[in-house]
Amino acid sequence: MYIILIIVLLLPSFLLAQPKDNLVKLPSSTLRNFSPEDLLSLSRVSDPQISPDGKWVMYSLSKPSLEKGTFKKDLYATRIDGSETISITDNIGSDYNGRWINDQEILFISSRMGKPQLFRKKIGDDEPLMLTVDPNGIHNVILSPDQNNILFTTDVKIGQEVSDIYPETPNANVYMYDDLPVRHWDSWEDVSYSHLFISPFEKTKIKLDLMEGEAFDTPLMPFGGSEQIAWSPDSKKIAYTSKKVDNYELSTNSDIYLVDLISKETINITGGRDGYDMNPSFSPDGKYIAFHSQVEPGFEADRIRLMLYDTENQEIRELSVDFKHWVGGFIWSPDSKYIYFDGADGKARNHIYRIDLSGKYELLTDGDYNYSGSLSISSDGSTLVTTRHNFHRPSDIVTINTATGKVNQITNLNNAILAAVKDLTWEAKYIETVDGKKMHSWFIYPPDFDANKKYPTIIYCQGGPQSTIDQFFSYRWNFFVMASQGYVVIAPNRRGMPGFGQEWNDAISNDWGGLAMQDILSATDYAADKPFVNAEEMAAVGASAGGYTTFWLAGNHDNRFRALISHCGVFNLTSMYGSTEELFFTQHEFGGPYWEKEWEEGYIKNSPHSFVDKWNTPMLIITGLNDFRVPYTQSLEAFTAAQNQGVPSKLLVFPEENHWVLRLQNAYVWQKEFFKFLKNHLK
Repeated sequence: MYIILIIVLLLPSFLLAQPKDNLVKLPSSTLRNFSPEDLLSLSRVSDPQISPDGKWVMYSLSKPSLEKGTFKKDLYATRIDGSETISITDNIGSDYNGRWINDQEILFISSRMGKPQLFRKKIGDDEPLMLTVDPNGIHNVILSPDQNNILFTTDVKIGQEVSDIYPETPNANVYMYDDLPVRHWDSWEDVSYSHLFISPFEKTKIKLDLMEGEAFDTPLMPFGGSEQIAWSPDSKKIAYTSKKVDNYELSTNSDIYLVDLISKETINITGGRDGYDMNPSFSPDGKYIAFHSQVEPGFEADRIRLMLYDTENQEIRELSVDFKHWVGGFIWSPDSKYIYFDGADGKARNHIYRIDLSGKYELLTDGDYNYSGSLSISSDGSTLVTTRHNFHRPSDIVTINTATGKVNQITNLNNAILAAVKDLTWEAKYIETVDGKKMHSWFIYPPDFDANKKYPTIIYCQGGPQSTIDQFFSYRWNFFVMASQGYVVIAPNRRGMPGFGQEWNDAISNDWGGLAMQDILSATDYAADKPFVNAEEMAAVGASAGGYTTFWLAGNHDNRFRALISHCGVFNLTSMYGSTEELFFTQHEFGGPYWEKEWEEGYIKNSPHSFVDKWNTPMLIITGLNDFRVPYTQSLEAFTAAQNQGVPSKLLVFPEENHWVLRLQNAYVWQKEFFKFLKNHLK
């Protein structure tokens, strides 16, 4: 398999330096189909940051070694026009969180010494200067606007471990709890919390804990980052996000806390708002703090709104009233007149918008792309920098002219592979549902698609359950790889998907096994009628809530499918309630706990395990032992049910993985087993 990689690395160098939107393809006769090996060999770009003079864009680039099963993460910079790229760091550790000090110097975090520490480097110098030696490592470094102080987060021990309670048993390995939660995402709860510290930039050994004694985290675990922490433009105040509640597993009530460094006072500026409030960002003139908010308590898929906090009168208002979709990542214009953000366009794509302080917004970008919310802006406000991708292109860095909306792609980081593989095509269709709605669905076609032939077909079932099938490029559920193996892929945006109005999004709650499942079957039947679809050779696949879907379909598909694949799927709603970690999710989605008579019937009728007596379809079941969101026992229950009924089935267990398969060689096995199973059961 490595011969392919060697060949692409020997391609002419011009293929590695093309800054244009369109790849320069090799001769068509030499092109091959995109493979799992290709997918897992792609470099991954993140965190673009424009230099103060607007001439360079710095970014993190992770380069995989499939043979070693590792990533090498370094910092690079590309000229704003894409004409030149330079390497900033080259080290065996991971270098990331690069931030400009000035046009010649940067700060970054590196794991080269073990625990992640802060380094300072002048562009072009060989060795950086190590600024911190923190025993727990540091994260989320932000330099103050006056460059006198830095903010960072690190873990702090609060409370007693078992070894503190029983010092006579230093080798005891015991978790002890007297309250929920006991674990989160992929980690058991301990007595360490991520706190926010301030330190003089030139004297980083001196540090002050801004959350001293608090058994709470910032940023929010497990996915929060530096976007949840902000400096005021005068460097005198700090805003951060934290969820300071007693019922952590039942609540989504995070708030934004404002620290006054002069008065030493900390206040909660979003108190009384019981949903998620997070991601504060000061306007450059200091008059406002913009932030994300979800109003409905306990509902992680409520519409994400863009709010403004007035620092003078302490009033809060919604800026995005007229924007009916979720507001993604955002950034202020330097003159404080606008906010740029990414959001859905109602066509299952994610684009860049501009909104003024009256709430009037406009769309800046277009096309079959997803633009990410990792935004940077030039000091004069003329240029936005972000990343974009679609079904057959991984992320690359683009610039956007804020006056004209013109987009220029300044990197083509995976030319060596992408120039050597065949492209695919896709189209959006609107399928009528059983109740007369119009459901957006993607049809993705194999390379060299011939409408006069019949193809085996994959029905892709999205997870979430509230998560749009937009123009994403996944390193797990990748449509480019699926279609390139000779399958037509159908991806319906069934009920429960954001991006088509909050009513459509909310329709799945308390009805997982209802109309949302009928939407999947409607898409399946619509596809089966197409002359290019082999209706006798169809499979349904999905993860998480998509894995729930395939488990549910197993007992309700009336022989539509020849194969089913479930990754970390929800199988038994009752046992799921008792073993997952964020109880607010199941409380909202199913009304309340299963033992209350009011909700008991919903748990039974919506649970896939209620229909196992009808299972007859070959099934691949995949799980990770460190998945605490949908614990591995869900997959084990399903596999036991299949095996005891004689249903052909296979179980893959990844002991090191959580809800996702992240390690390269594990991902390779995942991809190989996925397609081997389909090949064995579909012609």
